[in-house]
Amino acid sequence: MEYSNMKEITEIAEGIGLKGEDLIPYGKWKGKISMQAVKRIMEKPTGKLILVSAITPTPAGEGKTTTSIGLSQGLRHIGVNAVAALREPSLGPVFGIKGGATGGGKSMVHPADEINLHFTGDLHAISAAHNLISASLDNRLHFYPDDAPAVAHVYWRRVMDMNDRALRDIVVGLGSTNAPPREDGFDITAASEIMAILCLADSYSDLKERIGNILLGLKADKTPFYVRDLGVHSAAAALLKDAFLPNLVQTTEGGPVLIHGGPFANIAQGANSVLATNLALRLGEVAVTEAGFGFDLGAEKFFDIVSPYGGFRPDMVVLVATVRALKMHGGVNKKELDKENPEAVKQGGENLAKHVENIRKFSVSPLVAINVFPGDSDGELREVEKICTALDVEYAVSRHYAQGGAGAAELANKAMNLLNQQEDAGESRGKPLYDWNSSVQEKVETVARQIYGAQAVDFTSAAKKDLKTIESRGYDNLPVCIAKTQASLSDNPKLLGRPKDFLVTVRRILINSGAGFLVPLTGDIMRMPGLPRNPSALEIDIDDDGNIHGLS
Repeated sequence: MEYSNMKEITEIAEGIGLKGEDLIPYGKWKGKISMQAVKRIMEKPTGKLILVSAITPTPAGEGKTTTSIGLSQGLRHIGVNAVAALREPSLGPVFGIKGGATGGGKSMVHPADEINLHFTGDLHAISAAHNLISASLDNRLHFYPDDAPAVAHVYWRRVMDMNDRALRDIVVGLGSTNAPPREDGFDITAASEIMAILCLADSYSDLKERIGNILLGLKADKTPFYVRDLGVHSAAAALLKDAFLPNLVQTTEGGPVLIHGGPFANIAQGANSVLATNLALRLGEVAVTEAGFGFDLGAEKFFDIVSPYGGFRPDMVVLVATVRALKMHGGVNKKELDKENPEAVKQGGENLAKHVENIRKFSVSPLVAINVFPGDSDGELREVEKICTALDVEYAVSRHYAQGGAGAAELANKAMNLLNQQEDAGESRGKPLYDWNSSVQEKVETVARQIYGAQAVDFTSAAKKDLKTIESRGYDNLPVCIAKTQASLSDNPKLLGRPKDFLVTVRRILINSGAGFLVPLTGDIMRMPGLPRNPSALEIDIDDDGNIHGLS
């Protein structure tokens, strides 16, 4: 989309009832919504909330973000005032294996290149706030070693917004004039607790308090040491002043989109900020948001963590599926995806069936969006429809990638029908899977057994030690944000389809006391990805006019 075809961001803002002073422009095409406007908008009544999720991701692609954008376009196409709320891309995946994260075809958010790169600087601000705490902690260890966590019990790591496997495990403090040497490491910014906090806080005071509550480690006497003990929680919050404000951009068709925050769903809560979602709910009749990766990851966390903290509940779930992904779950390798194979689609339907089953456990209506790719055959599409019919689940074929909002009209109409039917569900809709007051083991086992389909959960000796610390410090009433591979319902990325009779292994449990959840680490999941053999960075270029190429 050329800039000449875009509306200026002030026009997008006016279209959803924002006044001139409500918007803080970042150039012509993007802007932030002021805190004064946020406070005023939050007094308005809420609309309906559609959560977009997907079957288990594959290298074939599912197009969840593209479908979320397309659905918002489709709703506006049929006359519904829809506002989308999405996550910001991380530079690591953009330059790594994924490439751009702004949709595709005729269902994109713009200015795409700017959003995919530095955007409004939010992720850099989060990195700076996080690393201010890291620097202050090592400064305390240097000057006041008796008034700081014991070196062996420091939990806090550093972050950067890039995939870099060489920084996963490092040693800091080398040299006679530095802080005591200790093992450290980097996580990607999307995994930062600061990122999680920014996406769960509802005000500057809440943001500051949550940062102060971050547990950095234990002192020699095993008493906790928090960011507030460093005294830098206010400074860290100040670094996030602008980053805390939601960003306003537009779809290919000029529809409003709020983009804010970017936690990954395999290692964090996987949803945009509760502030942006709450604004979308009040600026339109219907808000469309997405949860990262498959339903077993981002969507489960949306129901069990994000919704309770945000004060909203999804009214329905759109589950994205593609012929190509189902074929991979049916045993087809990536090189054979272009060959027609309805039988493989049928076999892969087991994965779709499990996700539909999971959605119904939260008392909401599922709607399967069959995201059409150019090479999909009529026979393969009919096979997906047969699967949905057998599951007694509503479905719609969507061609938003090729046709924009008009191609998503069927999906939008069926979504509105289900929303109208959901009116009678009352308070039962969107109910969480577990009680936060259950034991940590019970919460983990509930998710693993009911959502993943695990036979049992094994807690390693290190995880059991973490459980004792969690219980002794009174954090056992927090929800669990399980870190797990996105490539499988299990914690083994090689098990596609619908695995059965598998064991989930919890090797550690991290305490994110500021964000307000626990992070059980399962399988071999890592919080700092590495670049692939042929990263997307090899295809990205800039010409003499400043145009970016190869960022898709």
